[in-house]
Amino acid sequence: VMKSKTYVLSILADNHSGVLLLICGLFARRGYNLLSISAAETQDPHISRLTIVTEADDQTLEQIIKQVQKLHEIHEVLNLSGDISVKREHVLVRAGCSEETRDGLIQVANLYRAKVLNVAQTELMLELTGSPKKIDSFLRLVKPYGIIKMARSGMIALEREL
Repeated sequence: VMKSKTYVLSILADNHSGVLLLICGLFARRGYNLLSISAAETQDPHISRLTIVTEADDQTLEQIIKQVQKLHEIHEVLNLSGDISVKREHVLVRAGCSEETRDGLIQVANLYRAKVLNVAQTELMLELTGSPKKIDSFLRLVKPYGIIKMARSGMIALEREL
């Protein structure tokens, strides 16, 4: 039995409507697991960079890359898993607090260098950008205060210059 791992793929594709749908459709038809997807224009307005986080075994990953590369709109597919890239995520969190717990929640924010975006009577809105591990760790410490709402961006990544 092959063991599934998490992989990060960086895909350069034509920047026009329908390309994201094409890639998501390919994942859906083949039954590939899509953990997160982030897409935006690059320095060239005609090209988009999609960062896809997927869970697969090595053989399935190979199939995913081959299938995506076959698409006419695709320029490049890179496996950015491991230390060959810098990976970041962004999170916005509305967390509950009372007068008694506000200082503790602000201490957690300061510990992680999170920004306090909004202060209300019964909650704070916090923002943090960092590695996925840092975001996970931050959220574990915020959770006891009560996460009211949260938006997490999904991962973006760029290969390091060697």
